[in-house]
Amino acid sequence: MSAVAPIAPIAPAAPAAATPHTGSPRRNGYLPFAAPLIGEEEIAEVVETLRSDWITTGPKVASFEAEFAAAVSAPAALALNSCTAGMHTALAVRGIGPGDEVITTPLTFAATVNVVEHVGARPVLVDVEPDTLTIDATQIAAAITSRTRAIVPVHYAGHPADMDPIEVLASAHRLLVLEDAAHALPATYRGRQIGSGSNPAAFSFYATKNLTTAEGGMLTGDADFVARARILSLHGMSRNAATRYQAGGHWAYEILAPGFKYNMTDIQGALGLWQLRKLARFQRRRREVVAAYQAAFAGEEALELPVERPWVEHAWHLYVLRLRPAALRIGRDRFIEELAARNIGTSVHFIPIHLHPYYRDKYHYRAEDFPVAYESFQRMLSLPLSPRLNDQDVGDVIEAVSDVVRQYRR
Repeated sequence: MSAVAPIAPIAPAAPAAATPHTGSPRRNGYLPFAAPLIGEEEIAEVVETLRSDWITTGPKVASFEAEFAAAVSAPAALALNSCTAGMHTALAVRGIGPGDEVITTPLTFAATVNVVEHVGARPVLVDVEPDTLTIDATQIAAAITSRTRAIVPVHYAGHPADMDPIEVLASAHRLLVLEDAAHALPATYRGRQIGSGSNPAAFSFYATKNLTTAEGGMLTGDADFVARARILSLHGMSRNAATRYQAGGHWAYEILAPGFKYNMTDIQGALGLWQLRKLARFQRRRREVVAAYQAAFAGEEALELPVERPWVEHAWHLYVLRLRPAALRIGRDRFIEELAARNIGTSVHFIPIHLHPYYRDKYHYRAEDFPVAYESFQRMLSLPLSPRLNDQDVGDVIEAVSDVVRQYRR
């Protein structure tokens, strides 16, 4: 485990001026938090698709699925309209429903737990590790009951969860392990690529992700599991449009289950094909940006930096800083305002699930029920991280963060 400094308690910030400081260096033009990088190859592939006879699920999606499966060494892959669709479909394939429980983390986007609600099951939350902010495997065993059917580890920010102990627990209790890999392309755990095993793993291709199809996702896993998911993902039909409408197809089909409308279009698949082919280059740039941030902020007592354990390869979807309130006169929200005043975009990942009114009220959660997730949320912000950033952009972010720290140090 990577060593981290002790976490300082949340301390009230001293009064500060009502408006952000404006006398500091300010870059020309606003730097978005996570702009996509779309090249001429993607544009040409999409235009070719638009000029073809096929724009919905067809040959481009099939090619994208095959290339993606090969890229992550997955047994099989199914392209969908979102990561959410992948997780929902996976739970449905396993038959998880009312009366069942699914264990996951509070530090994730709402989709992770929303899909559990969609199938009628109950999400059971387990706190996160203080360094990686991934689900704390040592706490999962105590959360397992006779109603538990699945564990959904979240590879938070691109750092894989500690999967070995999770797999041991799942095997002992015959539980599904469904990996929320929305942030985890391309990441590895102990030399194994996320998505390469038999566990279903759901990836996201949202606009901010390491690979984008604007909206979209991929479900990987065992070939038989993915085949069943494929049927559920398109109305439960025995034949999709490609097998009915192309030359040699037949109009007849049967509904084998009450499925969903979760298919990816060939327009998205065309975009994904070239994004996937550029992924290695994108990741090299992401790691260069992260290295610059880590070097610039190392030793700064006001900032807690993200970690990468020795046995993983971090996908670096997010670069999450945590402020140390004991060293600063302002809190997280004001820090974000100060960066915005310097034309630096940021975000927060995430508002913990148990703080949202729906889940807080339904399950009677208190903020302190998951102390690591709650305390970390209060002091975290995500800096710009994208292969689109040039060296000047990175320098501007570093200078802005450093300037805010200098001005508001205790």
